[in-house]
Amino acid sequence: MQKTKKKVGVSKEEKQLSYYRFFEQDMAPVPEEKLAILKHGQSEVKAVPIAQKNLFLTGEDAEYCQTGYGLMEDGTGFVCNATYMPGVTSEMLDWWFPWHSVGSDLRYKIWDPEEHYFARADRADYVCDPSVPVNQKTWGVSHYIIEDVGPGPDFLKLNFKRPKDFGYDETNIGTTYCRSLVCAVGEGGCPAAMTHKWYPYEDGVMFCSRFWIGMGYVNGEVVKVLPDDAKVPEIVPRSLFAHNIKEFTNLAAILPQVYAENKDNF
Repeated sequence: MQKTKKKVGVSKEEKQLSYYRFFEQDMAPVPEEKLAILKHGQSEVKAVPIAQKNLFLTGEDAEYCQTGYGLMEDGTGFVCNATYMPGVTSEMLDWWFPWHSVGSDLRYKIWDPEEHYFARADRADYVCDPSVPVNQKTWGVSHYIIEDVGPGPDFLKLNFKRPKDFGYDETNIGTTYCRSLVCAVGEGGCPAAMTHKWYPYEDGVMFCSRFWIGMGYVNGEVVKVLPDDAKVPEIVPRSLFAHNIKEFTNLAAILPQVYAENKDNF
């Protein structure tokens, strides 16, 4: 069973916003099979190596971890998750990632009312520019974030990239196993590279996440920045997996209605 945490604080101004009710409602429960993975421990199956990350986009990574967490042989960490989101469309997700980074902090809080405090884009003018295609509104934009991924509220800077600048073959986007995506490199206590991709599945989308922990952006490339004699503490990927399965389960539950009511309100 999930433990219920105290929700983060909100201002009186936030309480007046139409989407405050999504903050008030109970968070969607994480599926028991994912909680079992969290309890069981590290996955014996490793994540697709970041050097072969295009296999993730093309769906040719079945031999690698799909849902779980752990450490790679070189000491870096990984987190993998797949979330079925019924009633969600690709357009909703293209909209969500830029939308929650501008305007009220409540936009980020409703995603995970117990662990999300703040998210703000450094280029709000670009994000809100109607001439920028919605699926490009994260490109070259950094999100300054405060969230709790386990040890308590912590600051993170997520530097979102155009897919080709992350090292992806952009011809793989818009295909069967990757309708669209966002990718970023995080700066913080434990640097990491991240990709969320999604594609139509049954009555919604399949949303797939990959985190490669111990990676940074150096000279225009995503590379290992973890020292060769170091190893990511096991608690890091475990805590990130716990957070990921929680926040995206809840996003799947609220996004169709949030989008319907706010899609024209950047």
